[in-house]
Amino acid sequence: MTTDDHAALSAATLAAVKRMEAGLANAEADMTPYFTPDFLWRGNRGCGTKTGLDAFRRNWQLPLRAAFSDRAYKTEEFLADGEWAACFGHIEATHTGTFMGIAPTGKRIRIPYMDFWRVEDGRIADNPVSVDFAEVMHQLGVDVFGGEGWEAYDNGTKTPTFPEGETP
Repeated sequence: MTTDDHAALSAATLAAVKRMEAGLANAEADMTPYFTPDFLWRGNRGCGTKTGLDAFRRNWQLPLRAAFSDRAYKTEEFLADGEWAACFGHIEATHTGTFMGIAPTGKRIRIPYMDFWRVEDGRIADNPVSVDFAEVMHQLGVDVFGGEGWEAYDNGTKTPTFPEGETP
């Protein structure tokens, strides 16, 4: 593949991803223009794995919409390399439905995410994603780490441990 071909493929991949993000932001019901029917959505712990568009809609898209309204997608940066694209950003939303057993609080929160996509023939076929649900829970008043998060090292409330014989 020539450098120009690679650049064109990267641009087409990024365009496909941006079309999909616009569809999500517009709360479109039909996502078939953006995803292959059997695409794989691979989330981190707490998010699950969705195989196929129906599972994505049933087990991610609709529950997210039920828990959080007035969503605004704020992608901070996109990258593309051939058939792969990636981004990081956050969703700003209002907690208006039950989320992880937490009753609606009405709080405006941020849902940080990192997404990776592999595009085939103009549609997303593979989507590894990391959504920071621990941060969302924190904003809703739940510390999933029970006070043992390593932020305590950063703010000096706890002292980190080190391997025997090693010092910082």
